[in-house]
Amino acid sequence: MNRSIIASFAIGTLVAGVTVFALQPLTNDSAANAANSETYRQLNLFGDVFERVRADYVEPTEDSELIDNAINGMLHSLDPHSSYLNPKSFRDMQVQTRGEFGGLGIEVTMENGLIKVVTPIDDTPAQKAGLLPNDLITHLDDTPILGLTLGESVEKMRGPVDTTISLTILREGVDEPFDVKVTRDIITIRSVRFEREDDIGYIRITSFNEQTSTGLDDAIEELSELIGEDRLKGYVLDLRNNPGGLLDQAIAVSDAFLDKGEIVSTRGRRTEETQRYNARGGDKVDGKPVIILINGGSASASEIVAGALQDHERATVLGTRSFGKGSVQTIIPLGSDGAIRLTTARYFTPSGTSIQATGIEPDIEVHQEVDDERQRRITGEAALPGHLEAENGKEETSGSPSYVPADRADDLQLQYALDLLNGVRTYEVKANTDDQSATVAN
Repeated sequence: MNRSIIASFAIGTLVAGVTVFALQPLTNDSAANAANSETYRQLNLFGDVFERVRADYVEPTEDSELIDNAINGMLHSLDPHSSYLNPKSFRDMQVQTRGEFGGLGIEVTMENGLIKVVTPIDDTPAQKAGLLPNDLITHLDDTPILGLTLGESVEKMRGPVDTTISLTILREGVDEPFDVKVTRDIITIRSVRFEREDDIGYIRITSFNEQTSTGLDDAIEELSELIGEDRLKGYVLDLRNNPGGLLDQAIAVSDAFLDKGEIVSTRGRRTEETQRYNARGGDKVDGKPVIILINGGSASASEIVAGALQDHERATVLGTRSFGKGSVQTIIPLGSDGAIRLTTARYFTPSGTSIQATGIEPDIEVHQEVDDERQRRITGEAALPGHLEAENGKEETSGSPSYVPADRADDLQLQYALDLLNGVRTYEVKANTDDQSATVAN
């Protein structure tokens, strides 16, 4: 079954080959004919360059690698989130969305030719080895990252279970690069974790995979039984450093706390492609207060949940501004040739606000107190080269803190949320007005 990562899945086909290209049909319009003629000329140019490289490059080349890189170059030139998935990468993605895969347990991106850590996944070898958000990986087993694609780098980080890889790390506040040895393991993503905080239910969602909505249902049921429905004061939903995942799971999580109303809409290139997703009847926590924690590492599906519950005034959002990834990627399978991940739409919160390159602004801004050496900041969507521009043109390029202390006692954001639910602090959620609605979830 086809699934999407923060996208509604569109299933398509494409004929892949060196000289076979899919073009729009010719029309009788002279301008269209001229445009098609120019397109054919450019494709012939590509074929000429391809043949010249095959024939004259200093070392033998692999045709499949040349084609893969050409496709990747075309897609990467569109925006940071469009890419080509060769058959192995496509299989790996499908395995990952199921919640189990082999590797180090680390979310990464490419920045200035190096691998940048977005976040280590909870209880994985990467986290246990001490990797932190914003770490830059320069070498893998003494092999430089420079010159490798993101896919090639990820491939090198994966391998048989119980084998060890050495990562060379550049870290802000540390003068010299240093090596970290990480032992590969089967990464089983338990995307929902929960525990009792006296009479408050604490639920942390680390990613949105196929098990997330079921895990949330189990967490709500067990916390309600453990604390008691009459004593339970509310829930803290921790989405900090959650990079996103499956759209249907983000909708299901939002729906768990909503009784009605729109959750999210997606708008593509053509108006007829607009899709709206609405909540079904039944609030699974019976209207109990909810506080959502976000920070600079909360992206995509996390922002959908935070934006939906914030717009409906169903939850108080606390922390720092989120990452700002408001685009939808559709996975288009190419048969035996893998798939392409193509940005096909923007998503909008129920108030009609796009958070692309701006992020979700918390209702209550709370920063963690850390020294300069341990301060970690996520770059943010607006700082990524080639990103989609914000709908209103006002982008947030400064990034947002993403540090979360390991010791709960030092976690100011969590403690603030618990104080709110315990009545130690108060916060009044103001009703939306026409003037306010334009700035909700900006």
